[in-house]
Amino acid sequence: MVSAKKLKCSQCGKEYLPDMITFRCECNGSLDLIYDYKKVRKLILMADFIRERPWHWKYWMFYPVDDLTQAVSFEEGGTPLFLSKRIRKTVGLEVFFKYEGSNPTGSFKDRGSSIEITKAIELGANSVCCASTGNMGASVSAYSAKAGITCKVFVPEVTPSLKIAQILGCGAEVIRVEGNYADCLRLTEEANRRYDVYLVGDYPYRSEGQKSVGFEIVDQFYWNVPDYIICPMGNGTLTRAIWKSFLELQKVGLINELPKMVGIQAEGCHPIVDAFKYDYDKPIPIKKAHTIADAIACEDPVDGYGALHAILESGGFAETVTDNEIIAAQKLLGHSEGLYAEPSGAVSTAGLIKYKEKFEGKKVVSIVTGHGLKRAPVGDMPEVMTIKNDFDELDKIFP
Repeated sequence: MVSAKKLKCSQCGKEYLPDMITFRCECNGSLDLIYDYKKVRKLILMADFIRERPWHWKYWMFYPVDDLTQAVSFEEGGTPLFLSKRIRKTVGLEVFFKYEGSNPTGSFKDRGSSIEITKAIELGANSVCCASTGNMGASVSAYSAKAGITCKVFVPEVTPSLKIAQILGCGAEVIRVEGNYADCLRLTEEANRRYDVYLVGDYPYRSEGQKSVGFEIVDQFYWNVPDYIICPMGNGTLTRAIWKSFLELQKVGLINELPKMVGIQAEGCHPIVDAFKYDYDKPIPIKKAHTIADAIACEDPVDGYGALHAILESGGFAETVTDNEIIAAQKLLGHSEGLYAEPSGAVSTAGLIKYKEKFEGKKVVSIVTGHGLKRAPVGDMPEVMTIKNDFDELDKIFP
């Protein structure tokens, strides 16, 4: 590998060889890639790093990839980070939005899929399998198609039809499970044990790819660090990954400060928030999620431990928002900023609005994780005027 030294369990500390095909530790903990950061720093100094535009593969020296010429990529990343003009007046804060809906398949998942599918090819896989609430499946199916490998995606029975259509549109096989996301995950991991299928999902290589959200934020701030970063949390992988990106940038000397991580979950599915509030060492799974934010409806979060400890280590916090607050934030993003987000993508903004007092006087980045076209609108659509194809009808519109 370029600079990866080992895989290490975030819970028990057990170590594995970096190219060993393993998805979780024996203790069921999540695995982290550990790098030779002196080597990473040398690679940065050798490259025209600072001048290159921010995009996902700019940060290749922080990824566990051997052959960059074989990278599976749609030019993902490089998503806009912009200062709010209207919502910042509503909340009285310096707010920036990182809009991940502009990635190739419409969500931040493409960053992880690029690394994961590249790594799957390097490790000799010719087919992959994953559990998904929709966005990951859509992303994995697209990158698998580009790589020329087959893909099976297990989805919960409540998965929106638009997301299933996107998965099928890229040639993957969809298996709808009579159960929730946790049930899908158990089935795919059992398939790995029985049939040795290659798993993709919220495992080590995906987390490494999602670090580029954090890398880009710093890069787009001209190597300055915001005070807070707010993330929606389902499995917790994005929160964990962004925190790791800042720790790594600090280790190689590109930044001196660190942000506080804020994780927001829906009231209908909040095991990570419960763990934060009740001082648990790790989240306790819930039985069934009930929320319109289906993309983050993860009853037993795979990276819940990592997300929880990222929040704790950073000095941040975790909170919940209601479905009505999510819908209101989704509408506000669209009407005030022109950002059409799916409900799960608006969760961070709902948290920003609800807990604005906690951010007073600080620079805040809210991650908008997915495009609104990912999901059918919630509730009744406003009535749309219909007119005849006649110039005189314009008087009805422009009195």
